[in-house]
Amino acid sequence: MEFRHLGRSGLLISEIAYGNWITHGSQVEEEAALACVRAALDEGITTFDTADAYAGGRAEEVLGRALKGERRQGLEIFTKVYWPTGPGPNDRSLSRKHIMESIDGSLSRLQTDYVDLYQAHRYDYSTPLEETMQAFADVVRQGKALYIGVSEWSATQIRAGWEMAQDLKIPFVSNQPQYSALWRVIEAEVVPTSIELGVGQVVFSPIAQGVLTGKYAVGQQPPAGSRATDEKSGAGFISRLLTDDVLTAVAELKPLADQAGLSMAQLAVAWVLQNSNVSAAIIGASRPEQVKNNVKASGVRLDADLMKAIDSVLDPVAERDPAKTVSPAQRP
Repeated sequence: MEFRHLGRSGLLISEIAYGNWITHGSQVEEEAALACVRAALDEGITTFDTADAYAGGRAEEVLGRALKGERRQGLEIFTKVYWPTGPGPNDRSLSRKHIMESIDGSLSRLQTDYVDLYQAHRYDYSTPLEETMQAFADVVRQGKALYIGVSEWSATQIRAGWEMAQDLKIPFVSNQPQYSALWRVIEAEVVPTSIELGVGQVVFSPIAQGVLTGKYAVGQQPPAGSRATDEKSGAGFISRLLTDDVLTAVAELKPLADQAGLSMAQLAVAWVLQNSNVSAAIIGASRPEQVKNNVKASGVRLDADLMKAIDSVLDPVAERDPAKTVSPAQRP
C-alpha cells in the first residue's frame, strides 16, 4: 500500500481507502462486512470512510465494531454530516445544532474519541456558511475532529469555505467528490481550485459503482446480487450508467486492461490515482476478494499511451459538465 498526503496537510492516508456507503448495515450482513474490513486491514488500508446517514447510522456502528481493538493511532477514520439522521427538522443540514449533536452521535457509534476528518456531506443553502464553519471550528478545538473537509462542493463553495477556515485557523484539507473515468465533472473547476488551495480529493465510486468492472453487458440482465439488482440502495444510483452506449464503450477497455496486466476494476482505480490531486480512492466491497483485487491498483503507474487510449474509448460517454456538482437547493 502506498500513502499520500491529504491535500497540503501533514496527514498521510492510504491511497486506497475503504468506504461503507451502501454496504455495511444495508447491502451486506455484518459478518461479511467485518470480513471486508479485516481484508482491508490485512492489505494495508488504514483509511476508512463512512457517514452518519449511511444505513441510518448502522454503517458507523458496524465500522466501529470492526475496528475495535485496532491501534487508533494507526487508523484514519473519516465521517460526514448533512443528510437526515432522524425525523425532526433539525436532524439534518449543517446548522450548528445538527453538527454539534451529530459529531457526538458519530463518535459514539464509531467507538472513538475523535475522527481524523469530519466532512460536510453537501453544501447547505439553508444555513449561513459562517455558522457552519464556526461549528466545525468548535468541533476541531474540542478535539473531536483533527481536520475538516467537504463533499461534492463546487469550486466556488470550496473557496468560500476554505477562506473562512483560514480566518478561523482550522485545517480545511479535503473534498470528497464522485470521480471515475466515466464521471469527470471535477476536472474543469474543482481540481484546479483545490490544487491552488491545498485541498485533496478523496474520491468515491472510482469504478462507477461497478460499471467499470465489465460485469454489466449490453442485452444481459445484471448479475444476481449485484448493485444494480439492489432496489433498496444500489439500483437507483447505477441505473443512469447502464445504457448501451456506456456499456459498449466499457467493454472496449478489456483489451487495454489485459495489456496492462490489470483487472478492469484495478484499471479503473489506478486511473483515478493518476490524478495528482487525488489523495485517495474509496473502494467498497461486499466480499473480501473484492478488496484484495482492488488494492492491487495501489502504486500502479499507467503510461501516457494507455491513458490516451482509455480517454479515446470513453470520451464519447464520459460526463465532464462541472454543473453536475450540485447540492440540494432546499434542506433534505
